[in-house]
Amino acid sequence: MGMSKAEEEEQARLERARAIGLFRYMLIREAADPALSSRQRGAMVRELAVREHAGPGGQPVRVTRWTLDVWIRRWREGGFDALVPHPRQSQPRTPAEVLELAAALKKENPARTAAQVQRILKAQSGWAPDERTIQRMFNRTGLRALTPPEAAPAFGRFEAARPNEIWTGDALHAIRVQGRKTYLFAFIDDHSRAVMAARFGFAEDTVRLAAALRPALASRGCPGHVYVDNGSAFVDAWLLRACAQLGIKLVHSQPGRPEGRGKIERFFRTVRGQFLAELTEDRAAQIPDLAELNRLFTAWAETVYHVREHSETRQTPLARWEAGGPFPVPSPAALADAFRWSEWRTVSKTATVSMHGNRYQVDPGLAGRRVELVFDPFDLTVLSVRSGGKDAGTATPHHITRHAHPKARPEPLPGDDAPRATGIDYLTLLGDQHDRQVAGRVNYAALNPASDEDGTGTGGGAGTGGDGTGDGQQRGGDSCG
Repeated sequence: MGMSKAEEEEQARLERARAIGLFRYMLIREAADPALSSRQRGAMVRELAVREHAGPGGQPVRVTRWTLDVWIRRWREGGFDALVPHPRQSQPRTPAEVLELAAALKKENPARTAAQVQRILKAQSGWAPDERTIQRMFNRTGLRALTPPEAAPAFGRFEAARPNEIWTGDALHAIRVQGRKTYLFAFIDDHSRAVMAARFGFAEDTVRLAAALRPALASRGCPGHVYVDNGSAFVDAWLLRACAQLGIKLVHSQPGRPEGRGKIERFFRTVRGQFLAELTEDRAAQIPDLAELNRLFTAWAETVYHVREHSETRQTPLARWEAGGPFPVPSPAALADAFRWSEWRTVSKTATVSMHGNRYQVDPGLAGRRVELVFDPFDLTVLSVRSGGKDAGTATPHHITRHAHPKARPEPLPGDDAPRATGIDYLTLLGDQHDRQVAGRVNYAALNPASDEDGTGTGGGAGTGGDGTGDGQQRGGDSCG
């Protein structure tokens, strides 16, 4: 069943809000680089403030320096999500049938502007909503993206001049293993089409992306640029920090403009047609875990894909990549530091900082300053402190309630999502509770000496020592007598 009209509009609002968040992030991503000094960042922000930029809808906009500083601060504190505005939801005052007619006019002729649609509506019915109301409806429903065939942009072909100049990355939704959906994170070299990094995981998040990218950088060297889309894993703050630490330029594609993404998409078609196609439902059921799936994919990539001549380059991907070598690789210490995460906090007057429910003691000389906390996301008991781009010691754990970052979820083991037996027998608990209540009741009839003379005491004793029903009946008999 398709989405209702209200659900479609809500989805459009959310997509619009995300587009605004992407615009803000792409505008500040370079100025937000933690490696920049305050003077360098200030100069970059001033330059951005005097320039005109293409807004989320393509319209020219200018952004003040104050606004840019606010966006940078929000991104540091809350990541990409902090840049996404909360869409306002108000009851439309324009009749729905008028907006539907305006949408139909736009679909009928994509070249019609909001002003032209307004003129047609006014000529047809004598009244039309404001031009901006129509334009907002176009933006909200995605009709603004409609372009006539003759106006559709054409993208030329591009290829990096040498190996390790550009790596292009993306994620592919793949098969199910042991009942769980898998995702393939992959990076290919733009010049040679060789697979630089590839790993299946059970989630499309930053941890799984790092698990694919880190071993590739350690064995194949650092590219000059990493080109990715705007998925949540690729706009996370840790990726920008990792690339900045290793001297890699992180580039995101613009929404709706797919230049340079054709190679990774073609690679994924090859993966579907030559590798995933062989993993039928019966064959996939024989794969016990991710380790086996990754082993099979590596075998296919090394023995088939890398040694087969590419139809465009007329060379095998591996040989074309190796021709540009050798490539320098980062030291293990530099790589480990690059893949640590960081967050910014302001040190309290008592020289403490808080992060995700934990509290740490830092150098008293940092009180009142804004510092960067650098850490392994799977171990929040060890934090390095940096102030002004320089090392400022370590943070001593004072109160620890969380040992891993909320986003740092390890790869689930087989059966991790199965319900656990608690060992609690609810009915037995109720039975025990009832027995205690019955044993604690006072038999008022047994306390009355006259009860032995009129014979009511026997019934009262039986009721108290029985299943509770007799007790209730006995009390009723006493009251009647």
